[in-house]
Amino acid sequence: MRLSTVILPVLRWAEGGRERWRRAEELGFHTAYTYDHLSWREPFRDGPWFGALPTLTAAATATGRIRLGTLVTSPNFRHPVTLAKELITLDDVSGGRITLGIGAGGSGYDATVLRAPGERPWTPRERADHFGEFLPLLDRLLTEDAVTHHGERYSAHEARNIPGCVQRPRVPFAVAATGPRGMRLAARYGQAWVTTGDPRVAAGGTAEESRDAIREQIRRLEETCAREGRDPAELSRVLLTGFTPDRPLASLAAFVDFAGTYRELGVDEIVVHWPIDGTMFEADEKVFEEIAVEAPRQLA
Repeated sequence: MRLSTVILPVLRWAEGGRERWRRAEELGFHTAYTYDHLSWREPFRDGPWFGALPTLTAAATATGRIRLGTLVTSPNFRHPVTLAKELITLDDVSGGRITLGIGAGGSGYDATVLRAPGERPWTPRERADHFGEFLPLLDRLLTEDAVTHHGERYSAHEARNIPGCVQRPRVPFAVAATGPRGMRLAARYGQAWVTTGDPRVAAGGTAEESRDAIREQIRRLEETCAREGRDPAELSRVLLTGFTPDRPLASLAAFVDFAGTYRELGVDEIVVHWPIDGTMFEADEKVFEEIAVEAPRQLA
């Protein structure tokens, strides 16, 4: 069982940002991720929020061992050509420590920030359509020296990406998906699959109902892998916490029980948010650090 964290990009680099990423490495987290949004929900909407890829580049120079990544990037405001160039650069700067968490995107602020006045955001179907073209093109851009593609939604004309990624054949993809189309993309292109649980359960369900929902998601993922000719064991299963009815950061014992339960379901990486006072991610930072150090030992 791997234990990772999400560090939201809310601190100025010289005023606690650098130290937080270094501390994540000191605590032994497997990966430190950050959200890739232009802004996020309340109470973060009107506060500091920095860019994901520059933040990860700075984190790469401030650390030496911990893996780094997005959780998650989406087509809402990204283009495969420019994203590929930035990922190759980031992978180089980090010495091959980058994981790209990626999904179809949601309906929040990122979905409207680039739209003209009166222009509606993409529907869920349209987001899935964009993602279905975005991810295969990004895969090519990260593995081929030169790519030309003229699709329905994205184009690339002789896009050069030499020398390619440090990691071969490319940076790993952790694909966030719960629907059938997204799961097919995870089976075809992913090295990991990401879930936050079932939002319908999170709104008013129980911890047991949440576990049942994730168990069902994993069952459907395995069926999808079988149809795509992919060994499900090749795909890591990542649970991003904070969006289920559980309270895993209440104590070390609570977390170990939580993680052990999900390990039995087939989850092999759990991601916890670095505590932020006054938000949905509020938690005792001393307990958080105790979990970071002690939980992997108890779960070994």
